[in-house]
Amino acid sequence: MYTVAMRFNELVSDTLAGAQIAARRNEPMAEHTTFKTGGPADVYIQVGEDESLAAVSPLLRYARDNEIDVQIIGGGANVVVADAGIRGITIDTRIKPKAPKIDVSRQGVFTVPAGISSNTAAELAAENSLSGLEFLAGLPGTAGGAVWMNARCWGKSISDVLRGVDVLNEDFNVVFEPFNAEEWAYKLSPYQHRKVLILAVHFNLLAGGRGAISKQMLEYKLEREKKGHYRYPSAGSVFKNNPAFGKSAGKIIEELGLRGMRIGGARVADWHGNFIINTGGARSSDIRALTTAIQLEARRRLGIELENEILFMGDWREDAL
Repeated sequence: MYTVAMRFNELVSDTLAGAQIAARRNEPMAEHTTFKTGGPADVYIQVGEDESLAAVSPLLRYARDNEIDVQIIGGGANVVVADAGIRGITIDTRIKPKAPKIDVSRQGVFTVPAGISSNTAAELAAENSLSGLEFLAGLPGTAGGAVWMNARCWGKSISDVLRGVDVLNEDFNVVFEPFNAEEWAYKLSPYQHRKVLILAVHFNLLAGGRGAISKQMLEYKLEREKKGHYRYPSAGSVFKNNPAFGKSAGKIIEELGLRGMRIGGARVADWHGNFIINTGGARSSDIRALTTAIQLEARRRLGIELENEILFMGDWREDAL
């Protein structure tokens, strides 16, 4: 089967020459997702810690001009990659800088690169005695990914503290886009419907006591551990909560008696109805089948539609393997 990996040398020499960017063919995505499942990406790209994400601009232009699909991941924390993998180019925005390039203004504007982890962003804010990102403590994804999905936990959303973002826009220009509340909703951002790359995130934070901020973050991390977020490979909540249902998605699933339900190596967690876990050897198809089975039960028995929070990414055709 022809894939963009066959044009790898041309792609790298034409678009990435001189940049601190790792490019690999047929990269197993099970190594880059929190579910620990998924087949190979035709071409996998990761920017070095001292390089701006904007350095992939020539690559994105090349992909557009040559009609090559591009997928962007930010930590692999909310995705299920198909067992057949991902066609085209996959850009992993994660970076692990030794000294993150942050900016703190006197007005409480706190800026971080999109590729650092959400947890790191919260820790850096605490180090600068800035409050507002405590709810991100312990999250495995990136700051940019949290913006993309308008991450929410402990009753707070990214949109509550967002000033704006720097993006590589549809015309491949780096621009600042201020936060506009009308474009945001529960776990919804305008970037879910646009082909742009988030480069940096600007938060509006408040001055606070470093000790109190760090204490709150520790409490959130301990609560995540108590709820079993780290016991098995997973993506956290599988379904979005819908206030119209009168109870959380997890509670609905538990009342349907589906805790412990299993397909292959994927299982609904015994301790939380809205977690699907990889018990060992799960395939992405197991996770998807289990997700679908839960939705069918909720529809058949309660007449409600559970909406996926996790994203199914890649080549899901039955003949793709």
